[in-house]
Amino acid sequence: MDKNLSDRIRDAREKIKEADAILIGAGAGLSSAAGIDYSGPEFRKEFADYIQKYGFSDLYTSGFYDFPTEEERWTRWARHIRFTLLSREDMPLYKELLRLVEGKDFFVITTNVDEQFRKAGFPSDHLFEVQGDYGKMQCSVACHNRTYDNTDIVNAINAHAHDMTVDSKYIPVCPVCGGTMDVNLRINEYFVEDDNWHESAERYEQFVRRHINSRLVLLELGVGMNTPSIIRYPFERITFTDKHATLIRLNSGWPHGAGEISGRTIAFTEDMSQIISLLR
Repeated sequence: MDKNLSDRIRDAREKIKEADAILIGAGAGLSSAAGIDYSGPEFRKEFADYIQKYGFSDLYTSGFYDFPTEEERWTRWARHIRFTLLSREDMPLYKELLRLVEGKDFFVITTNVDEQFRKAGFPSDHLFEVQGDYGKMQCSVACHNRTYDNTDIVNAINAHAHDMTVDSKYIPVCPVCGGTMDVNLRINEYFVEDDNWHESAERYEQFVRRHINSRLVLLELGVGMNTPSIIRYPFERITFTDKHATLIRLNSGWPHGAGEISGRTIAFTEDMSQIISLLR
């Protein structure tokens, strides 16, 4: 990042204005910047009892804890889903992002599972949620290729939970095999990719194919290194392949990328909300 902030903002604005299309790639850093507190004061207040009993340090790693019963496991997930999804209206940063790309041909691929793109008004046919959705559940061993809305079950568990557990009558069971259910997240080999997932994946691939060799802006927002093969590395590869493309990367921890595309990468480590506002 040899240029100062004002020069980088100017260059990024020009590329967005001239773009034939914009491909947004979003990771957890976007939702964190928007206001979802994964490990700070809000998390510590909401999960104080879990922190005291289990030593949880953040929202993400607590999702992998091996609880001894389904009642305890689903009670934690119900609170997790309420915290990240059900208790939150659309977040201003996401709406600001939508205003930034309105009027352009755009598509979103995201590893986020908190539904904030849809809440902000992004059309579902312009959105690929690769890693799942907090609002859905599936058979834990993927005995069939379907997902289900979990809102009523999550609300019921939260309403009747006590001492970090709940009566077994509130726990969902698979309607096909009668086994346990999981939140529809890519946490193991049983992640269900239902018809909607595959249709979204195909729309994403079509968008990329349609705009190769055009003035494509790849707007990468808060994508870390947990799963770089989903967004970060493909965005660098697309930028390398398409000599007219520009990668705009907002990332406080890993702003730099492949040296081969450094001349067509505009990187920002500054506050994401500020940068998106300035780009408009």
